[in-house]
Amino acid sequence: MRASTGYSRLPGSCERPAPGGFVIMDSATEAVLSVARGVLEELDLEVVLVRVLEAARGLTGARYAALGVLDESRRGLARFLTLGVDEQTRGVIGPLPTGRGVLGELIRNPRALRIADVGSHPFSYGFPVGHPPMGSFLGVPIVVGGEPYGNLYLTEKQDAAQFSEADERSVMLLADFAGLAIDHAQRYSGSEAQRRRLEQTNQALDATIQIARALGGETNLQAILEMVAKRGRALVSARVLIIELLDGDRLRLAAGAGELPAGVVGQNVSLANTVASAALRGGQTQRLSEGLNRARFELLGIGHLGLSFEDGLVVPLVFRDRSCGVLVALDHRGEGDFTVEHQRLLEAFAASAATAVATAQSAAGERLGQRIAATEAERTRWARELHDETLQALGTLRLVLSGARRSDDPAVMAGAVDQAVEQLEVDITSLRALITELRPAALDQLGLEPALLALADRVRRAGLEVDCRVELADVGGRAGERLVDELEVGVYRIVQEALGNAVKHGAAAHARVRVLERDDRVSVIVSDDGCGFQPSAPTAGFGLMGMRERSDLLGGRLSVDSTPGQGTTVSASFAVARRGRVPDRSASPLASEG
Repeated sequence: MRASTGYSRLPGSCERPAPGGFVIMDSATEAVLSVARGVLEELDLEVVLVRVLEAARGLTGARYAALGVLDESRRGLARFLTLGVDEQTRGVIGPLPTGRGVLGELIRNPRALRIADVGSHPFSYGFPVGHPPMGSFLGVPIVVGGEPYGNLYLTEKQDAAQFSEADERSVMLLADFAGLAIDHAQRYSGSEAQRRRLEQTNQALDATIQIARALGGETNLQAILEMVAKRGRALVSARVLIIELLDGDRLRLAAGAGELPAGVVGQNVSLANTVASAALRGGQTQRLSEGLNRARFELLGIGHLGLSFEDGLVVPLVFRDRSCGVLVALDHRGEGDFTVEHQRLLEAFAASAATAVATAQSAAGERLGQRIAATEAERTRWARELHDETLQALGTLRLVLSGARRSDDPAVMAGAVDQAVEQLEVDITSLRALITELRPAALDQLGLEPALLALADRVRRAGLEVDCRVELADVGGRAGERLVDELEVGVYRIVQEALGNAVKHGAAAHARVRVLERDDRVSVIVSDDGCGFQPSAPTAGFGLMGMRERSDLLGGRLSVDSTPGQGTTVSASFAVARRGRVPDRSASPLASEG
């Protein structure tokens, strides 16, 4: 026996006062409290319900125990949990009870009900075929938060003909504790659900912030799409996430993450009659498990490309009332399908993703326009130089020779020939300079270092003092092969453009060039003491944009540091790639995002 103080009296408890004011519990009450502690410690509602069934059967010696949970109307049963009936018997019995007969009496009158033979009760509804025989019965209501929650049913007491009053008191006491435990578990489940919603909201916000930070000024559309696909997939724990972009009346599978069949990215499908068209037309998310969506996705959409799925979401990408495409998430990797919360998270994420995609598309269009304009400007410059210098000189030469041909004086003819030879030498030199600027022969025949040194010499003749230092492993004997052609050309063009800008726009007097190979990287630094400029200011030239595009194509990093009146420094860095070896693009700034 254990003495205790401070217990509040519960209905049906078996406490009796002892001398000195102590309360002494009998063994049944102590057993109830013992099992109740275990029930109250649980926070998972499903575990609590099973524990209550186990405790009730153990306390009373019942063969069978069941717990019916009321529906919202509290006139029937929404759930019916059992203990003691095996799976085979349960399958034979058929549908579970909904609250008729004696079970319904407990719903209508939530008071303890103890019957010696349940079949003899006036409200007995009888048992279905295959149901195990049940005689003695004990039913007790469970109340949660002052409202009926359900009923606890016990049948077939094994060591007696019927359940006793002590059994009834014990089960009523257990039901009181069960009500507390269920209320506790429901509150915890509610707070856990709220916590999960907050976590998911934070994940969505974090994913959006990560995209903003990772992309920053990044305007490379493909890099943005790959980032969005990876972050979106992780956000909703999807097996697959695909981005489909509008391309006229078709959809292009622009990027994806997860378990994708080989060759899917880059494919095109018609927009007409697809789930994506429905999402874009209505501006609302479409679930692939609803209506005709599954059939449309499999037959007309990207499903026919080998993408299998059980569930999916198709979320429109819309920026300022302009549709860009859709996000397609397939199969939640956790338990069950995508929930409403997953849908809301992906919709919020799609809003920020659409902004990034639309901005990148706009920037790509602007770059294309600038590139076309710059190319036309370059062609105009070459045409002007050829016309103003070479063609005009040749025209003058033709006039001189034509005049000499009409003269009978040998001295005049000899003088004209000498003048023509001099003029041809000048024109040949001019043409050679133009050709060298377009594509220096030294770069192809001798390599990057001689080509850069020759470039520095030509720039010196234009009036800019150049300190040029080039250290490459293939020249210094540390490597047997030259850098790949695309890398040599890229480095040469960046140095050429930087020095050209220093002469034409910077009015610089001195420049410093360093092209150094260290630790499998080639670094390029070109600095001058010119007038400088504001790198973020718009420009009509192709120079800066061309340098950046060359750097991006080579997977490198390029920066331009300049301030008006403070000179300019152009810095670039590339991974070493030698002829006969595939270039490594892993050094790209976005390659590690993921």
